[in-house]
Amino acid sequence: MYFSLQCLILAVLIKYTISSAGDHSPYYQKCLEKCNLLNCTDDGQKFIDSSSEQPIILYLTQWSCEDECKYQCMWKTVDGFHERNWRTPQFHGKWPFIRLLGLQEPASVLFSILNAYVHLTMIRKFRREVRPDSPLSWLWHAFCLVCLHAWFWSAVFHARDFPLTELLDYACAFSMVLMSCYVMLIRLLRDKIPRFALVTITTFFIAFFANHVAYLSMGKFDYGYNMELNILVGTFTAICWFGWCTYNRIRQPYVWKCAIFVALTGIVMLLEIVDRPPIFYIFDCHSLWHLSTAPLVILLYSFAIDDCRYLRKKEIEGIDLGKKNP
Repeated sequence: MYFSLQCLILAVLIKYTISSAGDHSPYYQKCLEKCNLLNCTDDGQKFIDSSSEQPIILYLTQWSCEDECKYQCMWKTVDGFHERNWRTPQFHGKWPFIRLLGLQEPASVLFSILNAYVHLTMIRKFRREVRPDSPLSWLWHAFCLVCLHAWFWSAVFHARDFPLTELLDYACAFSMVLMSCYVMLIRLLRDKIPRFALVTITTFFIAFFANHVAYLSMGKFDYGYNMELNILVGTFTAICWFGWCTYNRIRQPYVWKCAIFVALTGIVMLLEIVDRPPIFYIFDCHSLWHLSTAPLVILLYSFAIDDCRYLRKKEIEGIDLGKKNP
């Protein structure tokens, strides 16, 4: 009985913690119950009245009858809160957003696409200005592919929030953080480790990422663990880059770009801490964070171009020196 009581209390606490003021309010719950009863089939997927067909864009973005009820009741609840001079409530841990073209969070979708576009534009510039046989050219191409994949799923998740799209968004976001750490280690250890060690490091990172995704996909999504791991890996990467940039600031003057990129990335991350209702119910702090990271990508690839050129120059000088001193 004691164990059962503990489980019951834990279940109540979990339900409370995953709820927000909006979806937890009796007004919202009654509105949702009434809407589902009058308009939706038992599974909540279709409308009872065949004349209540959705616009094609909502059908394509998979807005079910129950989803429509949640959206309509959300705004009725927001209006009810405002009539009582209460703060704008959250619903299921998210602020209310105006739906545009079937997209749940249109600003975050747009800015995710913008980040992907900047990565694609800068890797094209990288390919124009850096010879394909330059040292570590492959590394930055791999980094770009990982980032493009991550920003794609970010756009998909913010377009429509499903359990699968949520998992893919969080997993791919971590893949960018982990890939940044991988790039840092390979660059810093390039001249200090044998070639076989590169295979070992690569295998470790792939296995670590696979294990992380497998853990997140089992049972309830562990937001706390995922956030803590992202912060840990990101902080470690930033500290190592700063130390390396400081050490090489005289021999490689261009490293200031990397240092500024790391510093600004940390600063704009503060937007993730701010928890305020969206401006015009479209632009929240998370979407503005996505917007602020796009120009920083330009700075990072500028550093990558300069660094690959520097490594190629050093490689050529080493070959010439070897020829003169056989």
